[in-house]
Amino acid sequence: MEKLKESGINPGLAVIIVGEDPASKIYVRNKKLACEAIGIRSEEYALPAETTQEELLALVETLNKKEDIHGILCQLPLPKHLDEEAVINAISPKKDVDAFHPVNVGKIMIGNFDFLPCTPAGVMELIKESGIDVKGKECVVVGRSNIVGKPMAMLLLHQHGTVTICHSKTRDLKEACLRADVLVAAVGVPELITGDMIKEGAVVIDVGMNRLPDKRLVGDVHFESAKERAAAITPVPGGVGPMTIAMLMKNTVKAATL
Repeated sequence: MEKLKESGINPGLAVIIVGEDPASKIYVRNKKLACEAIGIRSEEYALPAETTQEELLALVETLNKKEDIHGILCQLPLPKHLDEEAVINAISPKKDVDAFHPVNVGKIMIGNFDFLPCTPAGVMELIKESGIDVKGKECVVVGRSNIVGKPMAMLLLHQHGTVTICHSKTRDLKEACLRADVLVAAVGVPELITGDMIKEGAVVIDVGMNRLPDKRLVGDVHFESAKERAAAITPVPGGVGPMTIAMLMKNTVKAATL
């Protein structure tokens, strides 16, 4: 950051939020606080829920042209009447700090990327900083979303893991999970993965963030039973979430250099 500012570049991030989704508002607030903490200039564009597709795309195009904005993030999910794919595709690949644009997805596939999706990148950073070597290990990803599951599997593969992707049509989820040396749960089902599904000594990374009717926040892994078998496990909240925001900051600084 200091070197960039010395050369006259002040990284700028634009965050678009449409509607009043409570979880999205919390995420946007946390991103804004992270920007302030490290000196990234942030602009928030809070649009009403009734914003039209044309209005949203026009804003994206304006931000694409703004030279002092290096990263653009549109908080998902969008209201149902808006086309998320069209909005993602409209963001310039060089400002796509979420790494959702098809150009950036393709670069991740071949391993020659500018940006990585923030949550999978955060998971890989956690693995690296914990001294865990993925090479040759059985890695199981539960979930196949474009945002987490698919890129997560690809990043583990780039580190020479042997990767299995599980999803709602997987025949025997428990059997697949029990093979995992590294298990990443990213499916959005509260406490789906229980201790009896975890191999003794496995590394368990819980990407899930689910609000129960009693207001408790839990992951996709049943933490209490899982921690008895796992060698390492991330908590919810406070595990992967802060890493996601850290990787967004990293991508924004990187975008300022492109």
